[in-house]
Amino acid sequence: MQSRYRIVLVVAAVLVLATWSPTTFAEDTVIWHIKAVHPEGRLLDIKALDKNGTIHDVKAIEENGNRHVMDIKAFVGSKKLPVKILVSDDKYAPVKAIGEDGTIFDIKALTADGKKLDVKGVSRNGNVIHIKAIAANGQLYGVKAISPLGQLYNVKGIKMLKDIQETTVSGVAVAAHIKAIPQVPGCDD
Repeated sequence: MQSRYRIVLVVAAVLVLATWSPTTFAEDTVIWHIKAVHPEGRLLDIKALDKNGTIHDVKAIEENGNRHVMDIKAFVGSKKLPVKILVSDDKYAPVKAIGEDGTIFDIKALTADGKKLDVKGVSRNGNVIHIKAIAANGQLYGVKAISPLGQLYNVKGIKMLKDIQETTVSGVAVAAHIKAIPQVPGCDD
């Protein structure tokens, strides 16, 4: 009986090795959903809206197995547009997608009843800017990246420089990059 199990295990191991190659995982791209988490446990879609109100997906992109810091992009047609915090004097920092020609796309959380909530950078701890969806009553909802397997990451603004302006993308002044990062215990979320 034991030899039969050994044979099954050996065959299973051979099959796994025969179908696996070092590049199998390195070339994979995994798309994560971006959602705002309502205090009652509902998830709100985070989307990019163009000037006509057309809704476009906003996703985190895991590339080559890198789950440490993932880019957040707006999927507009065949383009993947960067999502950034823009330079602003507003109380809350605007989170926007930037088109190749400098067109700005609003980033909103969409409620089940059709309301569109602003998504903004609301506070800062060191180089990390906390991104939240803002309800009409001022309540703040966390913004998360959710993997196809149910993993949950924080969506944050990341500053690399001390300057107010981090960079320029398609002529638009950028204050911080938006990334999905693993949750950190004790991080003010």
